[in-house]
Amino acid sequence: IDRTRRDEPTGEVLSLVGKLEGTRMGDKAQRTKPQMQEERRAKRRKRDEDRHDINKMKGYTLLSEGIDEMVGIIYKPKTKETRETYEVLLSFIQAALGDQPRDILCGAADEVLAVLKNEKLRDKERRKEIDLLLGQTDDTRYHVLVNLGKKITDYGGDKEIQNMDDNIDETYGVNVQFESDEEEGDEDIYGEVRDEASDDDMEGDEAVVRCTLSANLVASGELMSSKKKDLHPRDIDAFWLQRQLSRFYDDAIVSQKKADEVLEILKTASDDRECENQLVLLLGFNTFDFIKVLRQHRMMILYCTLLASAQSEAEKERIMGKMEADPELSKFLYQLHETEKEDLIREERSRRERVRQSRMDTDLETMDLDQGGEALAPRQVLDLEDLVFAQGSHFMANKRCQLPDGSFRRQRKGYEEVHVPALKPKPFGSEEQLVSVEKLPKYAQAGFEGFKTLNRIQSKLYRAALESDENLLFPVMGKGKRNTLLTNVALMCMLREIGKHINMDGTINVDDFKIIYIAPMRSLVQEMVGSFGKRLATYGINVAELTGDHQLCKEEISATQIIVCTPEKWDIITRKGGERTYTQLVRLVILDEIHLLHDDRGPVLESLVARAIRNIEMTQEDVKLDFVAPATGTHNYTLYFMSDAYMGCDQEYKFSVDVKEAESDSDSD
Repeated sequence: IDRTRRDEPTGEVLSLVGKLEGTRMGDKAQRTKPQMQEERRAKRRKRDEDRHDINKMKGYTLLSEGIDEMVGIIYKPKTKETRETYEVLLSFIQAALGDQPRDILCGAADEVLAVLKNEKLRDKERRKEIDLLLGQTDDTRYHVLVNLGKKITDYGGDKEIQNMDDNIDETYGVNVQFESDEEEGDEDIYGEVRDEASDDDMEGDEAVVRCTLSANLVASGELMSSKKKDLHPRDIDAFWLQRQLSRFYDDAIVSQKKADEVLEILKTASDDRECENQLVLLLGFNTFDFIKVLRQHRMMILYCTLLASAQSEAEKERIMGKMEADPELSKFLYQLHETEKEDLIREERSRRERVRQSRMDTDLETMDLDQGGEALAPRQVLDLEDLVFAQGSHFMANKRCQLPDGSFRRQRKGYEEVHVPALKPKPFGSEEQLVSVEKLPKYAQAGFEGFKTLNRIQSKLYRAALESDENLLFPVMGKGKRNTLLTNVALMCMLREIGKHINMDGTINVDDFKIIYIAPMRSLVQEMVGSFGKRLATYGINVAELTGDHQLCKEEISATQIIVCTPEKWDIITRKGGERTYTQLVRLVILDEIHLLHDDRGPVLESLVARAIRNIEMTQEDVKLDFVAPATGTHNYTLYFMSDAYMGCDQEYKFSVDVKEAESDSDSD
């Protein structure tokens, strides 16, 4: 009996037509793998899963790694959001308590959170407890602290879970993984030696294993990535976007237009994905790194830019109020408020460090003895390069500019306008009154012909200019004040000197004195010559110009009582030994624009003042020195400081700041 099955092959050659439809050669091919590698990967996968589950159960994070070593710390954050909030809370407490060890800061954070999370306390009682812990705090900082406490959502978890976490080692036992095992790398906890040469065989499953291994690292490393963010709210001003875009667009107008469009996208986009898509369409793919920064710090860039470009105090207060109401934005506002305090602290620390270093250097120099036993004299080194004013007349020593109340800014295309309102007139003092021309000495009344009274500023300086020989510093504070302050006060100083040389018969001994008026520009020299010559014509006083365009011979210099010249010409006169007869007759020197000492012409002015002082010391003759400079740079050294409130008319200012100039100033800072 033939028991061969119907489908059993007989060994005969058969046709395959119709039997291979729908398949291709190699479709059913299978590749076998060594059983040892499969077992090894399974063990490794199981070990990694166990390790991940244990770390997840214990709340293992980069932050808790440092907190676990501390004794008595109650709260340990378990999520990304609470970790970031906890770090901000520690920074807040550090600003209140000063530099303290981390365990003290964490302990203080536990006390603060215990007060904030205590629902039985009323708001006043909670505020009192916070003040006892951190010291007296204002309302803004207290509200920021309350908002931080609200963002801590994992405080006070289930006690049973916590006890289970604490006792898990004793209950179940945990495989111990030492750091040396990670460094050696070839042998795992199962005593298995890893084969590094088997990379070709570990294709698909290796990616899964790597993802499993890096899952906890991603969760715990988010805090470290947040710490690497270089962008700070204080770095963002009204022109930050435009400065960043100027790296991609050479035209300042185009970069400003793009900055406005970017700011509008940051404000109106519904979510981060839509924001990123619109920014890519606007800026292109070549700015993708910058777009990532915009997306990552979207709210910080938006609100810090709006706050810095606010046109009025009301708008600024509205933006700050909106930021205080949002817990996320309040963090940026807190960092902005703390910046100024940190700068002051850093500056004070650097100053103390310089003083300490100077004392140490002095002590070392006194201890350094020569062979004879005598102390070596300390060497004083003068760094001339450090004293150079590289910016010339554009140098501004004032680090901060505080605008008066009521000032506002307006953003224009390519520039910014700053409007300063006119100050209200300052009321007269109890003993302040205008000086009548009739009360002046008779010899001085002719110089003020047509005047009934001196104005308020002239009346304030009347006694110092006309009745004393003390040196003066006139602060000229804007255009239009040269005639009201400088010309008339300088004229009173001249009349004071002229009055000393009046003879008994009323004539003036014009050969006994000379007055020098030094102005920086030839046009100003000509203006002063015309003004003084007209007002002193009745005295028979000769006023002459001495500049590069107008020379004076020896006879003309001898016949002239008031010489108005440029600094360079008077420098040449005082350098010549033969002209000493003229310089010894000088009784009054008026230097206009003395604030140009740090300009390229500064050494000339400095040498003129030095020669005048040296001449006074040598001849023992009184020579009055009057200096004229803008009040913005010299009013700290004046005896009388008169602001715009002393002017008889309202004066409003409007400044236009070019965008490129503002960008260069911000980059230099």
